[in-house]
Amino acid sequence: MDDTQLNQVERLADTLYTGSSTQIDGEVIDRSEAQARLLALQSSADYIPQCQYILDRSQNPYACLVAANSLTELLTSHWNNFTIPQRVDVRNYILGYLYQKGTALQDYVAQSLIKLVCRITKLGWFDDKRHRELSNDVQNFLEASVDHSILGLKILNHLVDELNIPTSGRTLTQHRKTSVSFRDQCLLRIFQLGLTTLKQLHSRARTAEPHKEEMIGELSLALTVRCLNFDFIGTQPDESSEDVGTIQIPSSWASIIQDHATLDLLFDFYAKTEPPQSNKAMEAIILMCSVRRSLFPSDKERSAFLARVITGIRELLSNQTGLQHQDNYHQFCRLLGRLKANYQLSELVKIEGYIEWLELAKSFTVTSMENWQYSTNSIHYLLALWSRLVAAVPYVRPETGTSGHTQALEKQVLVVVESYIDSMLGSVETVMRSDGALDNPLDDDGSLQEQLDRLPTICRYQYNPVATKILGKFDPLLNQYKDLLGRIGNASMSTVPSDIANTLMLLEGQMTWLTYLVGAIIGGHSWSAAHMSSGEESIDASLSRRVLELSKVLDYRLTASNGVGRSDSKLELALLFYFQNFRKVYMFMWDQMASSMAENHAGSDDMLDGSVIAILGVATKYDSGPTTKQKVYQRMFEHLALGDHTVVANLIVMKMANNLKYWPEDADIVGRTLGLLLEMAGGYSSAKMLLNLETVRFFVRNHTAESFPFLGVPSNARHRTTFHATLTRLLLSTSGESKLGLTFEQFLEPISSALEQLGTLSQSELRNEAIRRPLVGVFRDLRGVASSLHNRRTYLKFFDFMYPKHFPLLAKVATVWHDQAEVTISLLRFMHEFCHNKANRVNFDQSSPNGILLFRTTSDVLCAYGSRLLERIQEGSMASSQDVYRSRYKGIGLLLNVLNSALGGSYVCFGVFSLYNDPCLENALNIALRLSLSVPLDDILAYPKISKGFYGFVEILFRNHIAVVLSHDTNVFLQLMVSVHEGLQSSEASIGSQCASTVDHLATFYFNNKGKDKASMHNLQKHLNSRPDLLSALTATLFNMLLFGSAQNHWAVMRPMLSLMLASEASFIAYKDHLISTQGPENQTRLNEAFNKLLSDVKPDLETSNRDRFTQKLTSFRVATRGFLTL
Repeated sequence: MDDTQLNQVERLADTLYTGSSTQIDGEVIDRSEAQARLLALQSSADYIPQCQYILDRSQNPYACLVAANSLTELLTSHWNNFTIPQRVDVRNYILGYLYQKGTALQDYVAQSLIKLVCRITKLGWFDDKRHRELSNDVQNFLEASVDHSILGLKILNHLVDELNIPTSGRTLTQHRKTSVSFRDQCLLRIFQLGLTTLKQLHSRARTAEPHKEEMIGELSLALTVRCLNFDFIGTQPDESSEDVGTIQIPSSWASIIQDHATLDLLFDFYAKTEPPQSNKAMEAIILMCSVRRSLFPSDKERSAFLARVITGIRELLSNQTGLQHQDNYHQFCRLLGRLKANYQLSELVKIEGYIEWLELAKSFTVTSMENWQYSTNSIHYLLALWSRLVAAVPYVRPETGTSGHTQALEKQVLVVVESYIDSMLGSVETVMRSDGALDNPLDDDGSLQEQLDRLPTICRYQYNPVATKILGKFDPLLNQYKDLLGRIGNASMSTVPSDIANTLMLLEGQMTWLTYLVGAIIGGHSWSAAHMSSGEESIDASLSRRVLELSKVLDYRLTASNGVGRSDSKLELALLFYFQNFRKVYMFMWDQMASSMAENHAGSDDMLDGSVIAILGVATKYDSGPTTKQKVYQRMFEHLALGDHTVVANLIVMKMANNLKYWPEDADIVGRTLGLLLEMAGGYSSAKMLLNLETVRFFVRNHTAESFPFLGVPSNARHRTTFHATLTRLLLSTSGESKLGLTFEQFLEPISSALEQLGTLSQSELRNEAIRRPLVGVFRDLRGVASSLHNRRTYLKFFDFMYPKHFPLLAKVATVWHDQAEVTISLLRFMHEFCHNKANRVNFDQSSPNGILLFRTTSDVLCAYGSRLLERIQEGSMASSQDVYRSRYKGIGLLLNVLNSALGGSYVCFGVFSLYNDPCLENALNIALRLSLSVPLDDILAYPKISKGFYGFVEILFRNHIAVVLSHDTNVFLQLMVSVHEGLQSSEASIGSQCASTVDHLATFYFNNKGKDKASMHNLQKHLNSRPDLLSALTATLFNMLLFGSAQNHWAVMRPMLSLMLASEASFIAYKDHLISTQGPENQTRLNEAFNKLLSDVKPDLETSNRDRFTQKLTSFRVATRGFLTL
């Protein structure tokens, strides 16, 4: 490289990073062209000197960044091409460059070079001991100027990250081997360097300009956190989670962790700094508190450590140090939440000052809840602390540790719960007065759920007083609400005076919180023996009665006003949350209670309780009384005083029915209501109970838009599917038809009526815009019905309903509405479900033609839609479509999925079609193939749903219909093979597997039919003659993926290798010779031996045992060669 070329690189780099065009040799270069030219620097290891030249000579930061990035990519990709001395030389060059020029470089350039030197260190860790001494080299940076110290800390931070995070292209085994060695040899020293730098700053032994001191402090703390966060034992924790697990620190770190000076340093640094340094210090304290308990040699040392932590927390709470900052506050809440997770309550109560700490923690929690608008995302950490403390109480003896600790905890917990209730109720009015300035905490589903998950344990600890508090709030609100509703009658909220409307909004908001709270508490009911005798079910009943009364009030107003008097949607969602938890706890024993009552009634006339009967000559006490669970269950409904479990269940289901009737436009309420109904229908006991409810009978007899208006709302189209799937599941369950008093055929009558009306229309009448919604709706309904057919019996019932009466309509709709995606997508989705042979449900009798009839209809639908779609594509009428996926690709993807289900369903003998000259199979395959090839390969790979359908179709074609593929033109065959070749290299494992199977089918066919006089074989030979290197290219790709690719999909990749080798031995030999020629003399010998070992004992056949043996040998071959092969 010379100065002219350097100037060109600088101009290209400016264009790449600034976007401004430049001229080179009279040619205007834009950003994309500049990127393409600069990427050439990453194409070969020969460009390393040019990159070094750029770094040495250029003053342009963008050019230096390009050179640094190129060096990183070159060394990562071509690592095996370099000798050990070359690797060390590059490392030393970069380190020297950073030491000499790093302080003057732009930060992004320095970071790129740091990344490079850390990557070299990682890849060459076991090559030379100098790589393992990087921390010693960085010591020189730390002992030099302040700017060098900052640079050195950046290197150490990135080094820890680099050795902790797996690198793409390297196996997890290689990564862990390097990571463990780094952990054992260097990580402790790096941790000490970070702490030492912090001590120097804290003691003023190192001084600098204020902003540079802040940088050093922040980097030192970040280094400390990174070291503590290191994946010590290879668990690969979820980095997106804030929850810290137990940290498995090595025993060699024990002296530093146990040293009080370490914790004191972090607490002092937190107290004397501002964010982001202070919250980083708090994060380090959290990690220190999470170290494994076995790190301490005895309980005495662990208690001393815990005592220091508790003392530090008490001081911070007493002085409120730094808690006015949001970041500090959040981290401190995490510390409190984490403390009990890692330490047992029996240890905490023994610490001096525990009672004071508990009091301070309570005060802090109460203050946080009172100021909820600043702490919404942190409250759940505080609730987690109290939840864990409470949960541990049964495992600690009252006399253990500090005297009166149990009573103190009971007192503080009650205060915390009462504060939470008061604060959340008060938040409603605060939000209303803010006029939109404050976010409503009820709108934050994530934070709300986090809080509700932790409340049951806390509330049930002092259940009586907590329940009394809730009832004391609930009863006045509910009574006031009833009074106001009585005053306004059935009027709409829009016509109510503003003061009354505001009061109603306030009451509904507060009852929303109470309903959520009751729902969470009910969901936390335990059926363990310890709780079943405590009488908690009576308290559950008292709380539930209020919520159910509220539900009845809302339901009555809804029905009386015909939907005009609707409450706040948040209150309706809270009721659904309560219903969901009530179902989980108190709707699982319906069948046991029903059978128990029936048995007791039947046996009361002829058997006395306590009688003795003889079984096999042994006297046995006969006891037909209810179990403890059944007694608790029965007491619950007795205290509820609303009727037995069937009455309560009917009340709940009636509320859900009214939701569907009077909230048709609220997708959230409709969706959650149907989700709850589906859950109830999916439970064994609750489904049995539903079959006995009058409301459910109304559901199955009136599943039309007239009874349930949500079915007529266009945005609820997908909910129609869920609704009909749920009802069908109930109806077709055991005894479903008899208990509901309705047959499956009667249930389908509304759908049948709609289909009959549509079927009588001519094509012009069918295309009327007024028919669009009924068409979409009926296909959505049919899809829901079909999705709940889980066995042969039910599927045959549905097939008899559809055939022959309604089959002609399907192809007719595909013909008439082919250009309207909404209609065709709903049709194709139904067809996909209808053709899907899940659980072997599509299983006709041997003499039945139904399988052929089903496929013929499927073919008619696909051909009707696909042929017209092809016409529009060829005419170019779709070129201007803005949403190409919805208008074109989505339909093609669904068409392929339908055909894949039909072709792979194993319910059709496809040979019949050609035998009797029936063109439906040929037509369907041709249409699908033409549509597939009309989509550019880049778009196939860009849209996952199309990729799945396309590659699944190609795999089935080559597996079962390869003669059809081979009968097409060579261009078609080669286009398919190009797509398969690209799919092999896809990052999506399922696509790669399908493509590998496709190659296997082709190679197997070629090997098994080689030399045979068959038309398909002649066609294949013709295709291969036009592209002689096809098998060679596939062989090379598969071997390269095996040897140089990631291990995630190598098993699927290896399956076609034997068939390819047998089909084209010359291709394998050519690849083998080429690969050996690219290696050095020493590697050539080793590689040749590996190949010879691979081929030994391989038989020239494709029997399963031979395939499996060869696949195992390929695995060994891969492991043996990856360590020394060079690219």
